[in-house]
Amino acid sequence: MTATQIPSPRSGSTIAPQYRRTGSSRGNFEMLAWLFMRLSGVVLVVLIFGHLFVNLLVGEGIHAIDFGFVAGKWADPFWQFWDLAMLWLAMLHGTNGVRTIINDYAEKDATRFWLKMVLYAAAAVIIILGTLVIFTFNPCPVVDGVQLPGGFCPA
Repeated sequence: MTATQIPSPRSGSTIAPQYRRTGSSRGNFEMLAWLFMRLSGVVLVVLIFGHLFVNLLVGEGIHAIDFGFVAGKWADPFWQFWDLAMLWLAMLHGTNGVRTIINDYAEKDATRFWLKMVLYAAAAVIIILGTLVIFTFNPCPVVDGVQLPGGFCPA
């Protein structure tokens, strides 16, 4: 048998239509999502271990973590950005992972669509609320003209 007689491996393809390569950008999205998972995972490891080191090992350790500790940390824009990056990357990383699981296991298109809509809505709410908490946190609130006690707020 010569090379011209060997059939092309793609000529009698039994690949399901949704997995065949087409000219669409879906393949690019999945490749970028795969790459994002790897890169965000590496960055998350650094962010999480840095977070744990500062919160649990530096200073008085776990005994120092209270409202005042968080208030002092979030008074510094560096730590606001650090926690914001950790929140955003963790939520996007987790959402992308669950999206992949939904694509793998949800058999009906309608089920897949609604599961992903619920996932995206939940992720958006958590990211928005978390971002608002980080940037609007006030450790020394004044209620009805009276500053609430805390021991760490200037009198």
